[in-house]
Amino acid sequence: MFRFICIVVFVILFLILTIPVLCVEWIVGKFNPHARDISSLRIVQWAFRVILKMTGVSTTVIGEENVPDEAVLFIGNHRSYFDILLTYSRCRRVTGYIAKKEMERYLTLTTWMKRLHCLFLDRKDPKEGLKTILQAIDDIKHGISICVFPEGTRNRGEELSMLPFRDGALKIATKTGCPIIPISMNNTAEIFENHFPKIKKTHVVIEYGKPIYPNELDKDTKRHIGDYVENVIRETIHRNAELV
Repeated sequence: MFRFICIVVFVILFLILTIPVLCVEWIVGKFNPHARDISSLRIVQWAFRVILKMTGVSTTVIGEENVPDEAVLFIGNHRSYFDILLTYSRCRRVTGYIAKKEMERYLTLTTWMKRLHCLFLDRKDPKEGLKTILQAIDDIKHGISICVFPEGTRNRGEELSMLPFRDGALKIATKTGCPIIPISMNNTAEIFENHFPKIKKTHVVIEYGKPIYPNELDKDTKRHIGDYVENVIRETIHRNAELV
């Protein structure tokens, strides 16, 4: 419980004390948007690393060298709020995450997310959802990576289970030809969700799969690319279960 309180206090202080930083970043962005993007990325990564240090989590990372130095679509399984911290703290390039629209209500947090090119998906409105996908496609074309958890929500089932992937997000890759990087995560729910509200030291495994280039897949596989990527991640988390 002590770790949980410390993290909550840190997050609140970060969101309050960085309001002036957001103002400075806004000014910088008027003259050099790329410098602002990189600065925002590093500031948030620092905060995420501090939070992860507070949790006491230890991480085994496999295959990080598979991530090419270009805009990619990260696709991952999703069991914990900490999935975002664990993956975003390792991004080398500016990367926007697709989040549920309900996250827009959190004021300073929303401002930071927008600075990081995060997009907000309205799952109840197909037209708005399409706009989000089109914006993500445009971001990829401008060199910004995108990360999506296609299960649509956190999976609260058994550790090695996965919810069916929603194919819409994969259009970001099929329409741009960008590489898909599968991210397979084991044991992340054990940090927090499995014993809410306590945060416990635990060991997680993250594996970055080899790039999947949609245009190099056969016609049938490309048509069912969501199932293909889902199977890659499922096989990986089952294989890595023994490493936890």
